[in-house]
Amino acid sequence: MDPLLIAFGFGVGVMVGMTGMGGGSLMTPLLVLLFGVKPTLAVGTDIGYQAITKTVGGFKHFKLKTVNFGAVIWLALGSVPGAIFGVWVIRLLTRAWGDDVETFTLIALGAVLALVGIITLTRSLLFPEFRSSEGQDHVQLKGWQKLVAIIVGVVTGFVIGITSAGSGTVIAVALIAIFKLPPRFVVGTDVFQAAILLWAAGIAHFASGNIDFGLMGTLLIGSIPGVYIGSNFSVKVPESTLRTALGVVLIASAAATLTKAEVPIVPNVLIAATAIAFITFLAAMKRGKLANPWKKGADQDELLEAALESEFGTGPRHSPAAS
Repeated sequence: MDPLLIAFGFGVGVMVGMTGMGGGSLMTPLLVLLFGVKPTLAVGTDIGYQAITKTVGGFKHFKLKTVNFGAVIWLALGSVPGAIFGVWVIRLLTRAWGDDVETFTLIALGAVLALVGIITLTRSLLFPEFRSSEGQDHVQLKGWQKLVAIIVGVVTGFVIGITSAGSGTVIAVALIAIFKLPPRFVVGTDVFQAAILLWAAGIAHFASGNIDFGLMGTLLIGSIPGVYIGSNFSVKVPESTLRTALGVVLIASAAATLTKAEVPIVPNVLIAATAIAFITFLAAMKRGKLANPWKKGADQDELLEAALESEFGTGPRHSPAAS
């Protein structure tokens, strides 16, 4: 039993509980790059580990009443079959390519990590106030919202089945953009639906022999308390600094993963990712949308109101009594 694995499990668990992100995006490359686990085995083991940790986190958010079950159902209708299909594709490629499928998995993982890192940085730096302006806990879903949710679920489920990475970021953005969920419901809904998706993918990977239960058990020793602790802070701690740091780490992980896969375009990928991150940072500064991560409560409300006023020409809302 490696104490370092337990420590990594705890850290990733806290991240997942607080933000709904970081499970596969951090743990799979750590297993591959630092501990020398085969990519397909790392993906399958990580998915099994995530299924349990996100079940713990999902139960905690269920108790906190921060889960929108309408969004969960429509996303799961796409993500569950998408994940199973992704695992099936890996199984077919293994039969056709043999050990070369490990290189394919590394390349796919590196590409997803780079994309997720860029999305994370963009959301954190350029759109710190990107959230529902309606503030409703539950919304009456329209037909187009249900259809888009299923499509998003299929795509993210397929990517998860192959790489185990990316669900937290993509689904979180979808929950805000499609369902207009307020911030406190985004993490809870994301974690709850991810648990469903990951159990489906985990069972499929188990059937394919891609799970190391000893390794998974070691990770769980640290991650279960980490997720529980992180979930308690999800509605209290500002996330802008955490998301920015995570975005940088994901881009670095993408570069390291692609380097391990001996992809010759790694320098170009690094240059492109760095340029996008830098442009995003400059644009955020120019538009005055860099959030102060140390401001809480009323200060954050003032930041949001100022951003809305500059973007849409709307100022703070005052009640008649206040007038």
